[in-house]
This record gives sequence, C-alpha cells and structure tokens, in this order.
Amino acid sequence: MESDLTPMMRQYLDIKEKNRDAILFFRLGDFYEMFFDDAVEASRILHITLTSRGTGKTGKIPMCGIPHHAASNYIARLIHNGRKVAICEQVEEPGPGKKLVERAITRIITPGTFIADEILDGAVNNYILAICARDGRFGLAYADLSTGEFKATEIPDKESVFPEMYKISPSELLMQESFISTRDFKDITSVNTGSVSIVDDWMFDHELSAKELKRQFSVNNLEGFGLTGQTPAVNAAGALLKYLKNTQKIELNNIDRITVYNVSEYMVLDRNSQRHLELIQNQDDLSTKGTLYDVLDMTTTPMGKRKLKKWVLNPMLDYNKINERLDAVGFFFSNADIRKKVRTLLSEVYDIERLSNKVSMASANARDLLALASSLESVEKLKHVLNGELPSLMDKAVSGMDDFSGVTRMIRESIVDNPPVTIKEGGIIKKGHDAELDELLDIVSGGKDWITGLQKKEIERTGISSLKVGYNRVFGYYIEVTKANLKDVPDDYMRKQTLVNAERFITEELKEHESRIVGAADRSKNMEYSIFCGIRDEIGRKIDKLKELSEIVAGIDVISDLAEVAVVNGYNRPVVSPSSGLEIRQGRHPVLEKILKDKEFVPNDVRMDDDNRIFIITGSNMAGKSTFIRQVALITIMAQMGSFVPADEARIGLVDRVFTRVGASDRLYHGMSTFMVEMIETANILNNATAMSLIILDEIGRGTSTFDGVSIAWSVVEFIHHYLMGAKAMFATHYHELTELAGIMEGVKNYHLEVQEWGEDIVFLYKVAEGVCDESFGIHVARLAGMPQEVVARARSILANLQKDSLLGSIRSKFAGKTAEQEKQLDFFTYNAGKFPLLDEIKGLDLDRMTPIDALSKLSELKNKAEGR
Repeated sequence: MESDLTPMMRQYLDIKEKNRDAILFFRLGDFYEMFFDDAVEASRILHITLTSRGTGKTGKIPMCGIPHHAASNYIARLIHNGRKVAICEQVEEPGPGKKLVERAITRIITPGTFIADEILDGAVNNYILAICARDGRFGLAYADLSTGEFKATEIPDKESVFPEMYKISPSELLMQESFISTRDFKDITSVNTGSVSIVDDWMFDHELSAKELKRQFSVNNLEGFGLTGQTPAVNAAGALLKYLKNTQKIELNNIDRITVYNVSEYMVLDRNSQRHLELIQNQDDLSTKGTLYDVLDMTTTPMGKRKLKKWVLNPMLDYNKINERLDAVGFFFSNADIRKKVRTLLSEVYDIERLSNKVSMASANARDLLALASSLESVEKLKHVLNGELPSLMDKAVSGMDDFSGVTRMIRESIVDNPPVTIKEGGIIKKGHDAELDELLDIVSGGKDWITGLQKKEIERTGISSLKVGYNRVFGYYIEVTKANLKDVPDDYMRKQTLVNAERFITEELKEHESRIVGAADRSKNMEYSIFCGIRDEIGRKIDKLKELSEIVAGIDVISDLAEVAVVNGYNRPVVSPSSGLEIRQGRHPVLEKILKDKEFVPNDVRMDDDNRIFIITGSNMAGKSTFIRQVALITIMAQMGSFVPADEARIGLVDRVFTRVGASDRLYHGMSTFMVEMIETANILNNATAMSLIILDEIGRGTSTFDGVSIAWSVVEFIHHYLMGAKAMFATHYHELTELAGIMEGVKNYHLEVQEWGEDIVFLYKVAEGVCDESFGIHVARLAGMPQEVVARARSILANLQKDSLLGSIRSKFAGKTAEQEKQLDFFTYNAGKFPLLDEIKGLDLDRMTPIDALSKLSELKNKAEGR
C-alpha cells in the first residue's frame, strides 16, 4: 500500500510513526494538515470539516486542516481534551526542481508544556509533575514552562505525596514505565487531576539525571541546590528536564535554577481539607468564586495572583517567618498613602515572569518588549515610593531589585511605539537607530513616491485617465489598463497579466525600479529582524535577574493586597506563637460574611487549650455549626499564611496540619459508597494527625445505622482524646449521646448553637454557647424547605411517639460504661505501682536467673491470670 502513496504521504507516515501518541500537525503551505486517524479524531474534537484525499489504489485518505496562524486556539482545545500535538514544519525552502521539501518535528505540545500566553490563564500556573519512587521514598519535581519555575522535593511516604500533588494540581503527570505495574501507580494516578505520560525507565536513571541537571545549570555538583542524598528527587528532576527538552526541541535557557524545598516547612492541607474548606476551588463548579482565595484576591498583577494561591495552599510553620510577613502586611495596613501609590504602580505592571520567559525562549515579539519596558519603568517608580524605613521583609525586597534602566532605554530607543505583531515583516525598529537600515527604508519609501510620480507621468503620456500603477506580492509592480483603453497602450508596454476587465503591463523602467525597491525592502526586513533578535538576546542574558525581580514584585503585590483586604474587610493582625493554644475573639467566616453582604454576620469566640481541646458541638440544622468550625480552620490558615484575620483578636498556636471531614459524597466510579468515603476520610485523619493538628469533623457515622454511627463517632472522639494528646478537635454532630463524653474525659467540652423558640417556629441566633442542645429541629427545617404539610405533620407525630422511649436515657449508659481508656491494652511504657497487678508481677521477675523453661512456664501462668483463670 505504501508504494502507492505519494512521496509527501510517505514522508508524513515516516514522521507519524515516530510520534504515535500525538496528533501530527503537518505543515503544507499556510495550513497544518492532519491525515488518517488523526484527522478523524481532530475533526470530532475541533468541529472542523473532515474531507479526504484520493491516492489511486489506496482509496480515500481522511484529512482535515487548520490555518497555521490560528493554530494556538485549536491546539488549546486538543490539549484540553488530553491530547498531545506534534508540530511538523518545513525546515528548508522550496527550490527549483525540488518536489519534496524536508520536514521535521519542531515541537511537541503536551498538557504540561502548553505555553501560549494568549490562551493560558494569567492567574494559574501550568505545571508538569514528575514522580519517582525509590526505596519507599518519593521524589517530586515540577515545572511551568511559561514562567521557568522549576522545583523539587523529597517525600518520605506515599500518603504525604497526595496533598502535595493536590497543591500542585499538574496538567500532566510524568512517570516511568516500570511503575505502571505497582500499587503506588494506581493510587497516585487515582488522585491525579491531569493527563499521564509514561516514559522509558532510563529517563529516571540517577547517573543520567544528575548529569543532565549539572549540564543544565553549569555546575560540577548538586550540593548548592540542596539535592545531596535526595536520589528520588534528582531522578524526577532529571527525567522531567530531559522530557521537556525532548518535546520542546530547544535548549531551555528559561530554566536557569532549581528550587529544592521541604514539605515539613509548610502546613499539610490534604485534598479533603482543601476541598471541604474551599480554599481555591468551590465544590459547586470548581471555580474560585466563593473561596478563601476569591475573598483575599485584590492583587493587581498576574504574578501576584499566582503567588497568592501558593500562599493560601502553603501556610508556614516557622513563626518567625510568619511574623516577618505579618510585619510587612502591617506596614501597608498602617500606611494608606504608600499602599495606594504602590497598588497604582503595580496595576501598570504586566506579567514580568512570563514576558521574561518568552524573551529567554526567543518567542517574544516587539509588543512584548514594550510591555516589559513599561513594567520595568513602573517598578523603578515603585522603588522610589518604598525608599523610607521598612520592615525587614520589605527592606530585603527593595534592596533585591536590580537596576534595569539600561534595558528600558535600549527598548525605548529601538522599538517603535506601535509595532506589528509579527517580527519578520519590518516596521518595528525606530528610524535613527541604525544608519544602514535608515538608508534602505529611505529607498523603499522613496520608491513609493517614485511610483506615484510614474503613474501621473504615464497618465499624461498615454491620455488614459484610469491608468493605475500597483503592486502585489505575486506579480510585483505593474501598470493596469482597462480593456476599453487598450488601443491607447504605448508600444513599450510589455503584457504581464490578463484580468477579466483589464490588462497589466510592465516597462523596462518599472522593472528596473522594482528590482531596486523590492531588494531594499527585503534587505530592510531582514535587517530589522536581525536587530530585533539582537536586542531580545541582550535582554535574555538578564533572565536570572528578571525572574528575581518578578518574584519580588509578586511578593509586594500579595503583601499590599492582604493589607488592602484587611482594611476593606475589617481584619486584624493575629498573634502567632509556637504555643499549642488557640483563642479567637469575635471571629467571623471570611467567605460567608462577604456573601451575606448587607446582612450582619454574627461573630463568635473560641478558646482551645489543654483543658478545652475537644469540642462536641450540637445544635439545630442551619444554626451555624458548620460555619463556626470551618471559620476556626480558615482563620488559622490565614494567620499562618501571614494574613490579617476576620476577628477582633486572635492568638494562634502553630498548627502543623488541618484535617476536615465534612458532608456526604460518594465515589461510585471507584466503587465507594457515601459511608465508605466517610470512613476512609476519617481513617486518614486518625492515622496522620499529630499533637499539633487541628481536626474539623462535621458529622461522622450518619451514613449507617444509628447504633453503628453513634458507636463509631464515640470511639473516634475517644481515639483523638487518648492517642492524639494535644490535638485540637471540633466535632459538630446530631448524635446528642456524644455530649456525655464531656463528663468522663478531661479536655472535652460541650458547645451548642443557640436558637429561640416561638411556638412551632424557631429563630437562629448563630451564637455559640457552652452546654448542650438536645434538639435538632430537623422537622422545622424540612418545613422551611417546602416539604408537603402532610409530611411535616406526620413527622411531628412520629417524633412525639419516639420521644416517649427516647434513646437518650437508655443508650448513654451503654456507651459510657467502659471507655477505650479502660479497655485498651496495658501501657507498658508508663509504670504505676499497684495500679496493674500483672504489671507489678512482671516487673518483679528476675530474667537473668530464669531458664527458658521457667520463662515459658511463667508466661503461661500470666496468660491464665490475664484471662481470669
């Protein structure tokens, strides 16, 4: 069959064979064409017409195409659908007698390497993440090609990989082929939100990876990056770097460093906590609307928006760094005039990070350079505004800003004020910048005047008033005469082209001048392009300083943003310390109070310490239990990210992890019921929480029978109390039986949300008070929801009958009879003489004098005593 194909189609198939996993964009003239299965798939996704190409014996070949100048939007749609796109370009100019030009893959675009800034969301990073598992440890490395960011870390266990993955939210996940058959692969890909790319194992080879990183950063060893001994992280980073080079087909000059971080420096926020607390995505449509990020985002630059998301997802654990950031926010909070000037200047700053990245990748055009120059000028003004006494973080930021006056001057002196988008068609370099270019441009512009004069002269010579002298790219210069006037054409006119209503001619004089003008135009375009590339390359040599500046500007943007938000929303500075306590006075839910708008949000106090570390919170449906416990978590997160908080006062002891178990949801596609999901999330909390954790539980055990549910909820609270000593927990529940725990365990306290009863109606007061609420008022809420009156009335009747033999009196004693503390196995690590007779007897044994037979005999005796025999 292949022998029946044209040379071009054989060329296509050869290239496609090497790129089977990508849709091949094959350049033909001004179009990218797709053939065979690629065409069928692309036409369906892109909604473009599927046609065919005849090739004799081979029959019809499916094909479709798109204009090359509009490729970005089409590629974006394919990438959004999880496809890869291989761009195949002509790599040589067609020449006389050449039937087939050489073509080659110039770039492979994947979900994690898409960098079209007109398509990418400026507030979102587009990350590609590589993961390497080795000896039970996991190396993570991720990059954003659009910004040049490149980071790596090593994580000690698989469970800790999941929250970090969810924070990164990669568009593409890169792993080695041998990993596919492991349980770890299944677990990791099950929580992955992007596409998965599998590569050969050799890509993750340690020696090759280390060599690749050293070559990229021109170093002899990796110690300076903090990668010593971190084999999995090195393997992941090296594999990712090789993958990026293989797909981009260029040297990655924009990736000039790798930042190694430790996840232990930041609060752990697992997937459930991020989702339940709606930190950066809501649970409705997964947008940012109604999230903590949405409330805090008054940033003015794209870099600032991206950094704010990172701060929300990575609250700090170093209270010195937290307070350093709070000092900086406080500076802007207290200096309204400076804050206003800074934010005004920042609003004039473009995305320096992505602009400088385009410069280093040689994809920036003249408009990009002007945007960069404008941004650098605004930053220079910013430095002058921030020239007084500053808190340490701001002082370090301002002193770290490099001088870019030479860059801005070079751009302003060379690039015209309103350049075209293209950089190869001229019109981008100012007159006076280069004498030789000016001379060529004078020839071109003078040629236009000459043409105007020639037309006037020829009209006078021939008497043909409608005669025109024109130009097009295909036929060059011509003299056009309508057919009605052909009788007056002079003998020296040479026919060049025939149209429907006219003829076009050329003269020796015009031909000679055409050669001179066209030659000058071509040379001037080439010269402008060369000059522009030189300017761009010169700026590219400062990529490291530009990236540092971008990082600084983004930080100033977020800090001034947090101050602005604090002023607008009435936030106050929290006191953050390494203690274990938590005290909030008149705290508010940062998101809900914005949603309520004109309605006044009812604030609440909370104090948690060793004597008040587990709260059992009861109250009516809709009374505000969920709001209260979530606002405590959100205020804690805000404080540790360095933000002021919605409270009159807040004293926050460092929290290493925030865990949440909220609501009811299933994962039927994983074969999990609502109750199974609830139990998995609860198990995750109990297995991973520490003494420094904050645990938010909003109902447990509601997905099973009442007795099962109460039993599980009761034992969960006991576990937190006995085994997670120091952990703070807030448990909102309708299981009123749990309130008995406050009477039998130290540190457990009962709280409730107050309501006011008026006959059959109730008024929600949204106020937290100590004590118990024995009613849920669920029937009242059902009535408010529009339940039929018949159902409401019957429910009241059934409730009255049930309350005659209430569970409350008959069940509590059964739950409270023996606690887990009484039933758990002996504590061999804490000895109290006389408390445990068996332990006393064991402690009295002289093991040095016992024979093996004596030891076995004694063990049998102790066993019988333990069993009551």
